[in-house]
Amino acid sequence: MRIKALVFAALLCGVSAGAYAELQNVEVGGGIRIRGNWFDLGPTTGGEVAFVEQRTRLNFKADFTDNVSTFIEVDNYGNWGTDFRSDYLTGVDGAGAGDVSLYQAYIEANEMWGTPLRLRVGRQELAFGSQWLVGVNDASSLFRGLSFDAIRLDYTTDQFTVTAFASKLAEGLGNSWSKGDVDFYGIYGSYTGIEDVTIDAYWLYVRSDNADARVPDDVFIHTIGLRGAGKVGAFDFEAEVAYQFGEIDRTNVDYGELGGNLEVGYTFDASVQPRIYLGGAYFGGDTGGDASFNRLFSNWEYTEHFANTDESNLWLIRAGVSIMPTETVKLSLAATYFSVDDTIDGPDFLFFSGPDTDSDIGWELGLYASYQYSEDLAFRAGACHFFTNDGAEDGNAIINNGLGIFASGDNDDWNYLFVETEIKF
Repeated sequence: MRIKALVFAALLCGVSAGAYAELQNVEVGGGIRIRGNWFDLGPTTGGEVAFVEQRTRLNFKADFTDNVSTFIEVDNYGNWGTDFRSDYLTGVDGAGAGDVSLYQAYIEANEMWGTPLRLRVGRQELAFGSQWLVGVNDASSLFRGLSFDAIRLDYTTDQFTVTAFASKLAEGLGNSWSKGDVDFYGIYGSYTGIEDVTIDAYWLYVRSDNADARVPDDVFIHTIGLRGAGKVGAFDFEAEVAYQFGEIDRTNVDYGELGGNLEVGYTFDASVQPRIYLGGAYFGGDTGGDASFNRLFSNWEYTEHFANTDESNLWLIRAGVSIMPTETVKLSLAATYFSVDDTIDGPDFLFFSGPDTDSDIGWELGLYASYQYSEDLAFRAGACHFFTNDGAEDGNAIINNGLGIFASGDNDDWNYLFVETEIKF
């Protein structure tokens, strides 16, 4: 660890020395987020699990002349008690293996050649729209973060923005840019010419190339979509629809499903700012040999219990209310109902077919509170209960983007509690 730190410091010093004459400004920032989690998922699906997770971030931004800058961020994510450096009985050095990772490191050039063009090259976060399909993986628990090794171009005017990017998810060391690799490309356009409203259109493409021609398991997933979001008076809305197409060669599995998300809210003109909302989401499923809708790199967490932004092959309805008793305290109540889109067919026996799995997964009720202690420091807490129904007990393909079976095996309800604090600077 000490060697890594020294190398990192030497690189920073080298960059500073080489560009000293042009260096204009240096900024330091970061944050610490700590959350204690307690899950009770019933005896069949893991029972009670409790842990404290922490993510620590530290970043440096250096601005140079000619609208050039660089940004470097390191982070560490782990659970309390996994990096303790001593055996508490004998005093012999213990684990202490928590690594600091290079989370972001990119070079940026703005207003290139006198145009509203920005180039960003290096490891960076990618977040588009509401992060429904591409986000930074920091929602709810297990907030490990997500960054991409990418080249990104943005062309921004007062009326619209167009972004194009190419990223490398896995390197197979093939004899060309993409041989044996996993790549992620996209074009994302936003129109902002309507006051308080944004309209987006996009194309996203994930490809996985297998370097071994004897096992042709290449994967191609195209996603095209439209999104609209904004405020109209006291109403706010978020609406997005996407269609996927593509294939997995080796298994002759096709992608061809719709996905959608909708939420409409209304904020009353009152001292506690009460807001009510109603929404829903749909992720097309297929258990007959093709693939369900792939959530890609979503940062939308619809449930606290049986998935982590990868639930698919289902539809859901959401409703909730929030109030702000003070300027720094917010209380929220949320309810969500879940149902399977494509259930699993029952086994055939002679001329008879067994019963299909039930589609009724159940519904989730959560109560949340947040307190903004200062501009930088926040506290949050929540309690969530899931009322399971037969669809959860039977087992359905609703996790791992519809490729994995989740089955509770019983009709026990689930519970989740958390408390957390976060500081940003």
